[in-house]
Amino acid sequence: MRIHKMVSFSVVIFLITILFAGVAIVPATAQNDTMQYRYNAAHTGDYSHVAGSNVSIGELTWSFTTGAPASSSPAVVNGVVYVGSEDNNVYALNASTGAKVWNYTTAGWVISSPAVVNGTLYVGSDDSNVYALNATTGAKVWNYTTGNDVLSSPAVANGLVYVGSDDNNTYALNASTGAKVWNYTTGSAVLSSPAVVNSTVYVGSYDANVYALNASTGAKVWNYTTGSEVYSSPAISNGVVYVGSSDNNVYALNASTGKVTWSFATGDWVLSSPAVVNGTVYVGSVDGNVYAIGNGPAVASSSTTPGFDVVFAFVGLVIAAYAVRRRT
Repeated sequence: MRIHKMVSFSVVIFLITILFAGVAIVPATAQNDTMQYRYNAAHTGDYSHVAGSNVSIGELTWSFTTGAPASSSPAVVNGVVYVGSEDNNVYALNASTGAKVWNYTTAGWVISSPAVVNGTLYVGSDDSNVYALNATTGAKVWNYTTGNDVLSSPAVANGLVYVGSDDNNTYALNASTGAKVWNYTTGSAVLSSPAVVNSTVYVGSYDANVYALNASTGAKVWNYTTGSEVYSSPAISNGVVYVGSSDNNVYALNASTGKVTWSFATGDWVLSSPAVVNGTVYVGSVDGNVYAIGNGPAVASSSTTPGFDVVFAFVGLVIAAYAVRRRT
């Protein structure tokens, strides 16, 4: 199950230094030896603490051509860029030069975005597997086979790998062995990427729900039902879960209870995964807008790019947003 309400994507991965809401793609320093989808297990999307993240020149440094569109978002750790491609490969590239360090070939598209933790890379594939690879060599450490495509991006916390699958399940796998610790079955595909804060896993499902699950047991803590599919991946900040829905809304939910703190209506699907920086929620919509939402919808602002659709979650090396010109 894939979203193709967008135009096609480039087959070339670009390393571009950009600034968007304080977010930039930069090579990791020695202090940044762990990187996950949207920076951390909470998926805040706040890269402001990463060394060198204030560069704003937008200058092309290098490009690396894969064999198909690169929809995966990168993890940059210790001078290496890790990214997946729809040519079935996971690539490790030199962050300074773009030279290939290694690649690992799966049996399906790699849309999932890698997480790199303690020298191991974790990623999903459309071949139904979750993979753990040695981050230095690319050698397979283990794989776990789910019942369908894995577009969800893993979150790693407390020795467990949390990831969704199109087989309707969210899984918790032992990070060292790949053994299943638990799974929770929703009513439809889980393309959303789990976020983990303290002892709770937050994830969306195509059954229109946002779920909070016990991180150790998988037991449901609460669920909140939106008006349509939830592809967006939750971001958790200061006890609030921020997430988009295909019902056109951005939701702020109490992380403990699931009750709505506020919601903000856009003009179309919200497939984008929110970023939360200094109390402001940044999120895109298929209506062509990028929104900055303060402490409630009344102070929301937006920026529209005429002639463009704002595309989130399906980009290569641009973590925050990518504008794709519409066909005319």
